[in-house]
Amino acid sequence: MSRPLQVVIVAGSGRRPSRTLGLLNAIAAQLGQHLPIRTEVVALSDLGGQLLSATELAQLPDPVRQKIAAIESADVLIAGSPVYRGSYSGLFKHLFDLVPQESLIGKPVLLAATGGSDRHALAIDHQLRPLFAFFQALTLPLGVYANALEFDNETIISPALQERIALTVQRALPVLQAVAATPTQAHVHA
Repeated sequence: MSRPLQVVIVAGSGRRPSRTLGLLNAIAAQLGQHLPIRTEVVALSDLGGQLLSATELAQLPDPVRQKIAAIESADVLIAGSPVYRGSYSGLFKHLFDLVPQESLIGKPVLLAATGGSDRHALAIDHQLRPLFAFFQALTLPLGVYANALEFDNETIISPALQERIALTVQRALPVLQAVAATPTQAHVHA
């Protein structure tokens, strides 16, 4: 019997409406069609000012520390950022600078990114994967990249993007089903 997965969405956009948050929510909804999940959103648009003043975890206000604790205790992360100048947002990087280094070992992470055009599509493999490799997280096989033309505000209007999301979730399911079948989070620090 599988238990609901605790899915934490980490949205690296500093503003709302956010195509990145729209994409991450769509990925979570697709995942929820296949597995029971509980989601929590860590949106940098809500944390920005509180996050920027801290250079270490102890300096963060309690609500932000609670969001980092949610990232640490998640069964799976769905993490994404808008691409700025070929990389994830500085705010996204700053958040992960404050996440304890050992807390993501073995944690499945589904990656996503948004950008103005398709020329930023490689940011998932060249920027996001190395960041999570540092944490020894388990980045899932496919990431989802979306460009601005595939949205109307936060709403996905591209059937091709919907297909990419479905394929990404399909490829992630074997790992996530195994996580859901484990009674505790033993897989995280194995």
